[in-house]
Amino acid sequence: MTYETTTGREGAEGPGRARGRRTTPPQRTVLISGASVAGPALAYWLGRYGFRPTVIEVAPALRGGGFAVDFRGAAQLTVLERMGVLGDITSHSTGDGTPVTFIDGQGCPIATLPAEFAGGEVEILRSELSRILYRHSLSPLGPSHPLGNPPEYLFGDSVSSLTQTADGVHVTFERGASRTFDLVIGADGLHSTVRRLAFGPETDFVRHLGYYVAAWDLPEGAGDLGARPVGYGEPGRLATVGRTHRRSEEPGYAGESFCVFASEEELIHDRRDLRPQKQAIARAYAGAGWRTPELIDTLGAVDALYFDSISRVDVPHWSRGRIALLGDAAYGATVGGMGTGAAVIGAYVLAGELALAEGDHPTAFARYEHTLRPYVTRCQEGGRGAGEFLAPVTQEAMDARNAALNTPAAVAAMLQQGHDISAAITLEDYPSLVTAAATATATGGSPIGTG
Repeated sequence: MTYETTTGREGAEGPGRARGRRTTPPQRTVLISGASVAGPALAYWLGRYGFRPTVIEVAPALRGGGFAVDFRGAAQLTVLERMGVLGDITSHSTGDGTPVTFIDGQGCPIATLPAEFAGGEVEILRSELSRILYRHSLSPLGPSHPLGNPPEYLFGDSVSSLTQTADGVHVTFERGASRTFDLVIGADGLHSTVRRLAFGPETDFVRHLGYYVAAWDLPEGAGDLGARPVGYGEPGRLATVGRTHRRSEEPGYAGESFCVFASEEELIHDRRDLRPQKQAIARAYAGAGWRTPELIDTLGAVDALYFDSISRVDVPHWSRGRIALLGDAAYGATVGGMGTGAAVIGAYVLAGELALAEGDHPTAFARYEHTLRPYVTRCQEGGRGAGEFLAPVTQEAMDARNAALNTPAAVAAMLQQGHDISAAITLEDYPSLVTAAATATATGGSPIGTG
């Protein structure tokens, strides 16, 4: 376990809306489980508003991996800009996305999936995004600013129990000493440990949508398999290969594969054991045409694999007492659900509401959910049909999909639908509200919303 601790100077918490004048409460400690995207984003905002965040991550360091995520729509880009990371993300962008050509068994093109379907308005490797957010969280108000609390990061450990009391949440860890925090936030993904401990078993909240997705880097011995971005499909299964230009200088980089296949059966019983996962993928693609056997053979040389069901997370209430959920843990959709953008927006809203609630976490959690739930529900709907679109289970459905991709008007309509979903939220300017409220309190005026 690696303990990386950073400390900052004290800052003031923001006052609440619709409140009278108040005195600044003591800084509140917040444990955030998960250091991928939502966790560091929340840590940044909480540190900026004067909270004392601690981020715990089961992995021994920030996770690597070369697969891309994207942001789209004014709301997502506005949050990134207010965080001060949009320029950094843009400078590390993979480009405008990569179109994927669907091919037949002889390698002949039959349809093209436009770059805009996957790339959004800015696309970046998840590992680079995670590093940017992590670095930025360590200086929540800039390296020379006297206020703001950089988070404490604890790598190589995980939450093992949560006990709520009247004054906080007592947390035990798998390796570290137990501690008590004012609040706990689960930002630990689709298979959230915090959700399981505080809300109930995963089966109560995660619904399998009938498909699985697998992704891995091609080994050096893959030759020209990933030389061009193509996807070969048969009813119920799709295999794509290609190369990310930004990774071209990485030693040994030969490209990556992304596969989607239909299966109602539960295929993953131990997420840490790659052998049965590789076997399940091989069974799913047995007898497939084109160069698919060659692709599946590369799994033998792979020691890092992403393999999961396409699922949707539905949690009736995102908070219980002093514990709340963020990102995929609360409202995930494995593929096509704009999960990365929704997580960043969620972190922005949750931190803003906590800062404006002057320690009233039930009110903050309720406002967070009220503001965000309609938006993320629409985003999840975009993920519901991802498997059916990428790997239709009948030849007729595949032909219809390809015909739509070859029709400009149909493509424009699908892209517009995605744009409408991403734009379906109006965000408050939380940094300005918090600053104005803190100023009003400091000068003896009325906080926001008191008239």
